[in-house]
Amino acid sequence: MNAVSAPMPVPASIPSPPAEWASFSLGPLTIHLYALCILLGIILALWLTQKRFARYGGRPEAVWDVAVWAVPFGIIGGRLYHVFSSPDAYFGPDGDLSLIPQIWLGGLGIWGAVALGAVGAWIGCRRAGIRLSAFADAAAPGVLLAQAVGRWGNWFNQELYGAPTDLPWGLEIDADNAAFPASAEPGTLFHPTFLYESLWSLAGVALLLLADRRFGLRGGRMFWLYAAYYTLGRVWIEALRIDDAEMVSLFGITARLNVWVSIVVFLASVAILVYLSRRLRGAGTPSVYLPGREPAADAVGDGTAEAKAGAGATGAKAADAKATGAESISGAGSTSGTGSTSGAADDADVHGADASATPENDRGNLSETHGSSVTSGSQDPAKAEPRDSASRTQSPGHRP
Repeated sequence: MNAVSAPMPVPASIPSPPAEWASFSLGPLTIHLYALCILLGIILALWLTQKRFARYGGRPEAVWDVAVWAVPFGIIGGRLYHVFSSPDAYFGPDGDLSLIPQIWLGGLGIWGAVALGAVGAWIGCRRAGIRLSAFADAAAPGVLLAQAVGRWGNWFNQELYGAPTDLPWGLEIDADNAAFPASAEPGTLFHPTFLYESLWSLAGVALLLLADRRFGLRGGRMFWLYAAYYTLGRVWIEALRIDDAEMVSLFGITARLNVWVSIVVFLASVAILVYLSRRLRGAGTPSVYLPGREPAADAVGDGTAEAKAGAGATGAKAADAKATGAESISGAGSTSGTGSTSGAADDADVHGADASATPENDRGNLSETHGSSVTSGSQDPAKAEPRDSASRTQSPGHRP
């Protein structure tokens, strides 16, 4: 009788969730945990981007105006990159083209998501009047946060793990899983590359936020710092994976396609980051809006200017009224003929615009002015009195 080999003892490890946890039914709908992880990552990314964009001086709601273009473009781009970088499952001898739209089964390439998502963001930014560089800088930590959360969808699907390991944090994979290596023994532990990338991304979020606070990276520099940081980690994490992928040989070295892409993007990101840092050295903080595309700010400014103008006009009218009252009281309270004539003339001058409509009033104004000057310059009270009397008679503003 053949002895049944006992399963290998499993040391301390990270368990994978049961296969039935990968999805659940809600009425006629089937909800996949992979999709929920992606969705949660997107929501957290938008939340963080809104906070940062508002700190940059932009309208938080404008982030949603851009997101309605960037998110769908990013999902489509990520799926297309995965399909064409891992074509055997779709175009190979046993491939199935119907699997291409089934995103919930897993398979989104970050490079396609970022590239086509940037196209969608550019469209959204143009429509919203926002600089693409400002939006990219605000969104960079959020994108990395979304990647950290989305990677847990691979855990629920038991996919994209690394080579076998005996480390205490090795990942358990069901032996009947379709992706379980045929050469591996049941109970073999694997590198939890999903966890490595999630932790790497979370550390990157903290690094980006600290760098932005310390150096105020704007003008696209925050985005390129994100790209350089992420690809630096992706090189060694991707090298650990054992799932099917396109292999490319360059300079006598054969590696996975994503390893080479990560290296190229890393070098390009560092070069662009250095170039922008030198070019923007000493430059002021740029506006988040495109030139001439600040409708909200203009509207607020116009309203403020109108309010100030209205307040100024009201204040001027109040000042005129006070001056008129003060002059009238001064004219009425004077006991000398000269003071009475001068007060009446001042009062008439204040209301001159209304009184000058008739010739009689015009003559009165001239008479008052003449009388006042003669009275003040005369040394003979007897000669001054008739003129003062005439002035008082003709002046409509005189009060005996």
